[in-house]
Order: sequence, then C-alpha cells, then structure tokens
Amino acid sequence: MPDTRVMSGRGWPFDPDRGREDHGFFGPDSPTWKVWTHPTALIGFQRAVTLEHFDPMLAAAVADADGIYTDPRGRMDGTLSYFLIVAVGDGRTAVETSDLLMRVHAKATGIEPITGRRYSANDPAGQLWIHVTGWHSVLKCYEMYGPGPLTPAEEARYWADCVVAAELQTCAPEDVPRSRDEVRAYFARVRPTLCTSERALRGMHYLLRTEGGKGRWPLWAGSRVMAPATIASLPTWMRRLGDVDQPAVVDRAVAAVARRVVRRLSSAKVEQAIVERDLPLTHAVLKWHFDNPTALRPETVTPAQARERMHAAQA
Repeated sequence: MPDTRVMSGRGWPFDPDRGREDHGFFGPDSPTWKVWTHPTALIGFQRAVTLEHFDPMLAAAVADADGIYTDPRGRMDGTLSYFLIVAVGDGRTAVETSDLLMRVHAKATGIEPITGRRYSANDPAGQLWIHVTGWHSVLKCYEMYGPGPLTPAEEARYWADCVVAAELQTCAPEDVPRSRDEVRAYFARVRPTLCTSERALRGMHYLLRTEGGKGRWPLWAGSRVMAPATIASLPTWMRRLGDVDQPAVVDRAVAAVARRVVRRLSSAKVEQAIVERDLPLTHAVLKWHFDNPTALRPETVTPAQARERMHAAQA
C-alpha cells in the first residue's frame, strides 16, 4: 500500500496502521456512519463538489488553484477522504486532519474577478455552503438510489451530527441547519447570492464529465456513468443555473437503473474495490473503517474532547 499519509500532496495525518482510538463523533449506531459509507456517497460527493461552484468565491478559489484540472483524481480523493475521516474516523484523526486542511485553506486567497472582492477558502459563508451541500447531497443520493429515507429519529440525529461536524470548519455551528426544513430555508436564503460564470460552469461540467488522458480513463468513465444520476437528484433551479438540465424521461430511467446497480454494489468489499484504483486515500479510509469496527475506547467524543486528547498526545 502506498503511504496514504502523504497522498494527494496534503500530508493527511491519517495512518491506516493505527487502530481506532475511539468511535469518533458519531459511533457505529449513527445514521452518519451508515449514510457516509454507503456506495451512494460517491454520487452524493459528485453532486456536492459540482454545487460548490454556485458560490462565486469558491468558484474563484477552485479556478485559481487549478487542481481539479491538473490533478483531478488527487483533488477529489483528498476532499472525499476528508469528509469520510470526519464522519467515521476517530476523534484525534478527524481534528488533526481538519487543522491541516484549515492551514492549507489559509493560503488560498485571491480576488474574485467578477465582483473584485477578495476571497478566502476559509471564509465562514463558503465553508457553510460546502458543509451543507456535502451533507445534504450524500443523504439525498442515499435516499434516491440506496435504502431510501431514514426514519424520523435517524434523520433528526443525522442533522444533529451535521452540526457537530461543522465545528471542525470555520462556519459557526449556530448557522448550520438542524433539519430538512432548515436546509430548505438555508437554500432559499442564499439563493440570491449564488451565480455561475464561465469559469464556474467549466468546473462544474468538468467534475460531472472529467476529461480523459494518461491515467484518467477510469475517472473519465466513472464520472460519466454517475453524472446523469447526479443531475437527476438536482432541483430544476439548480439544473438551470448550472446549465446541466436533462429530460424528465432520462431522470426516471436513470433513477431506476441506478437503484438496481447500487443494490448489486452494496457491500463493503465491492465498494472498496470500486474506489481502490482511482481514490486510494478514500479506499484506505474505508478499509480502515471496516477493518476496525471496535475501538480502544468504545465511546464517542466531542470535537473539544478530541482536541484535548490530541494536545495531550502531542505534549
């Protein structure tokens, strides 16, 4: 196995040889573990990184960094693995990874060319958009193409978990939606601030249908297989804003096929095999998760407790 601790140029502190110290923030009985480790999370992730470009500041940051074009596999692997580490990793690893990501983002600043305003990848409003669209997209695709809706109790807990996970980013937990209705209200509130540009549309369409090239053909094929299902999960206004609409008959056909395919792929071994080649760090996190169902301390922790333990380990 390659050294996943330095994969994607990010130097993630994730160590696949280290056991699970605790059950992280959510634990094995949580809907978060169930939803984020289901194969439908791959479709939800493509949905989330596409929607990221609706925020003009984030679109400028992505375009200026140019990473999705020069190293699409590495960038997507690093981003998805971060979400997974927060969702299912132990507390110390999640906090260490988040701290590193914040330091990387602190360097990502510049000028948004349309408004002339300065952007920062750590801006709380942008971080909130990334966070909400990520957690919402993964749940949406789990419902559409996987086992279906969570129970009311599970859904309430899922959104409570979403608030906890937000503590690892710069957005304020009190701004994070706590229910499906609050997610809808959030989208309605920020919608007037969303837009697309030539660079944003390029990024969105590239993530939906990544270009081929040396070492990229599996990613080229995989992105195109998932794209119609991703688009089918979007509301009409998002499709029109992103210029990614498709006929309703395609939506129905794609949804039916996607559900059948997902049922065939819904096992831990198959899911790991799907991501092993093109998303090695994501594969390592998933393998570690499934190989370590129990923890040294079989308990959940808060981000504050995890940070205390991290500092104690570093002392």
